[in-house]
Amino acid sequence: MTQPKQTLPVQRTDVVIAGAAMSGLATAAALVSAGLDVILVDRADPRDDAVAGTDIRTTAISLSSRRMLEVLGAWEGVAETAEPILDIRISDGDSRAHMHYDHAEVGDQPMGHIVENARLKRALLKVIANGPGQADFRVTTVTALTVDAREAQVTLEDGAVLAAPLAVAADGRNSTLRALAHIRVHTLPYRQSSVVETIAHEKPHDNVAHERFLPGGPLALLPLRGKRSALVWTERTAAAEHIHGLDDRLFGAALQERFGNALGKLTPLGPRRIYPLSLSVAEAYIADRVALVGDAAHAIHPIAGQGFNLGLRDVASLAEVVADAARLGMDPGARLVLEDYQGRRRFDSMTLIGATDGLNRLFSNDVGAIRVLRDLGLGLSRRIGPFKRAAVRHAMGTLGSLPRLLRGEPL
Repeated sequence: MTQPKQTLPVQRTDVVIAGAAMSGLATAAALVSAGLDVILVDRADPRDDAVAGTDIRTTAISLSSRRMLEVLGAWEGVAETAEPILDIRISDGDSRAHMHYDHAEVGDQPMGHIVENARLKRALLKVIANGPGQADFRVTTVTALTVDAREAQVTLEDGAVLAAPLAVAADGRNSTLRALAHIRVHTLPYRQSSVVETIAHEKPHDNVAHERFLPGGPLALLPLRGKRSALVWTERTAAAEHIHGLDDRLFGAALQERFGNALGKLTPLGPRRIYPLSLSVAEAYIADRVALVGDAAHAIHPIAGQGFNLGLRDVASLAEVVADAARLGMDPGARLVLEDYQGRRRFDSMTLIGATDGLNRLFSNDVGAIRVLRDLGLGLSRRIGPFKRAAVRHAMGTLGSLPRLLRGEPL
């Protein structure tokens, strides 16, 4: 006789977070620091990943993002190896036209830092473990979502059900929770891929980040500790796949040819990874009792190194409206609360999406007339003080009205 299938009890919490990579961990850290309880759901256990250090990538952290990590208590976990960016040098291939951004033009703080993803994940996990709120992890996947007037119920692959006033989709550009919430997304493939690796060089980088625009895409060298830099080399996908497959000698020679001798001889240190690029933008950042953050809301081109910073602006804004609502005894997943979040984020994110997409299209070609115009633009812009200062503040993430965490203030 077939036994009836047992129904697992519903587990309730304040917020369910789908996705436990960097955006999900940052969301959990902010909410737990505000005294809220969360449950994170991901097919990979972030605690295992952080210990193993399997994520070899690095991330550019702007000044405002650093302030947020400081007030949460995560910065101390990455500060020892975080390398400051004092200047940014932008050049257009072999042209003599270039632009140089100096942090000293707007103050004495670095424009940002380059941090190792694995260290940042460990630091965020420590904040989550020690916060006034409680966090739990489920190593599984989300399979269903139902919403009523009081809560969202998230069903997991093992049949367990999690319930909370709010569910947050932080599960990346292919977000399952976003799809279950029936939020449509527009995707545009760039037909480009980025090759990522750590590079050693003969000369010191002097804390200068280099970005060289080439016909296939931008090539960036971002300063790390010692005479090392993080390489993000974007090319059309077929070319990127070929470059990725080269042995170290040929890879180093190809990189040297394209970057030049500004840092002396360049030597690949490995490991090397390749990531396909596309633009994706959700039609809405909210649905009933669901909010999107990070790549689930918008996945942008890495041309300006602002992808994670954009996601942290989502996290800071969402955590602020949710924490404030909870303190006032309001429903943190109520429509008015989520509309406040979307209203804060929509214009800022769409502005950066348009800027990064436009820059990639403008510089990732070798049309003669366009190249002349953009070189003229680079030459003029470096002579216009207000433009340069605004650009530096934008890179620092300090332009516009900022939520409390990005101002370095606790929730």
